[in-house]
Amino acid sequence: MGVTTGHVKRAFKYRFHPTDVQAAEPSRAFGCVRKVYNLALAARTEAWARKERVNYSQASGMLTVWKKTEELAFLGEVSSVPLQQCLRHLQAAFSNFFGKRAKCPRFKSRKKSRKSAEYTGSGFRFRDGKLTLAKMAGPLDIVWSRPLPEGSLPSMVTVSQDAAGRWFVSLLCEDPNVVPLPAVGTAVGIDAGLDRLTTRLVRENQTLVIENLTVRTMVKNRGLARAVSDAAWRQMRRMLEHEAAWYGRDLVVVDRWFPSSKLCSHCGSLAGKMPLSVRAWTCEGCGTIHDRDVNAAKNLLAAGRAVAACGAGVRPQRRTPGGQSAMKQETPRPEP
Repeated sequence: MGVTTGHVKRAFKYRFHPTDVQAAEPSRAFGCVRKVYNLALAARTEAWARKERVNYSQASGMLTVWKKTEELAFLGEVSSVPLQQCLRHLQAAFSNFFGKRAKCPRFKSRKKSRKSAEYTGSGFRFRDGKLTLAKMAGPLDIVWSRPLPEGSLPSMVTVSQDAAGRWFVSLLCEDPNVVPLPAVGTAVGIDAGLDRLTTRLVRENQTLVIENLTVRTMVKNRGLARAVSDAAWRQMRRMLEHEAAWYGRDLVVVDRWFPSSKLCSHCGSLAGKMPLSVRAWTCEGCGTIHDRDVNAAKNLLAAGRAVAACGAGVRPQRRTPGGQSAMKQETPRPEP
């Protein structure tokens, strides 16, 4: 894998203090974004019931029609950019759903949904270090707590308001200070029970393999809550994803049903039930003594290599001492 020459894009978030007039525009945009998202989701859901699909272009056409109706004419009073962006996000959400990478998109709640509006290049002006949003007469009063990268211009701006009423603006810019690292030939498997520093992992390995753990479900289990919370697995995965993208590394996520802890990394035998309290175990097939976490990490590494190499499905297997797992067979996943 060669070194990427392009710079990495990063978001720089700042507080800002709008005037009453300035606050009115994004406030209207928040409501319109939520309304358009829900309308488009309803239209796509109804189409799905008829065994039809609505894509982004069709949803965009619907938006044009909605603006011309008396009931939804208010949608034309705000910048069209954040409305189009919410349709793109809905398209991405459905793509992830159809690709079995996420749950079906849900309707946005007025009370619980995040208040935000996203503006691409045509929806704002950035000159001489001052940011002006579409339909605003003057620039925002931004608290520049840190400078943007020298010479960088924002390609996207997101305005948001938190539950306490504070206003924030996030500017997506290229950061020349973050460059991909030289390619290396090493890889590592990471188990939730092992302590790892994300920066060191990314710097020292070309490929990183982790489990797709459902942390929310695991935390509900009292026996797992302390271990999962202390490991901060969700935060660790997020950091690995960001740093791997920044530095040109490969992050492979293995199916959460893959029995990494119970599978013998030496012979491929699958052990029976193994509660979290069991930290070491002996394989009945070959007699190898395993440290639970080290064995899991070895299995994840092998499984990740199989997935990266040929898309092998990594699923649980029946208990067959001496049998070969999917990661060892490296059998390609059938085409959908």
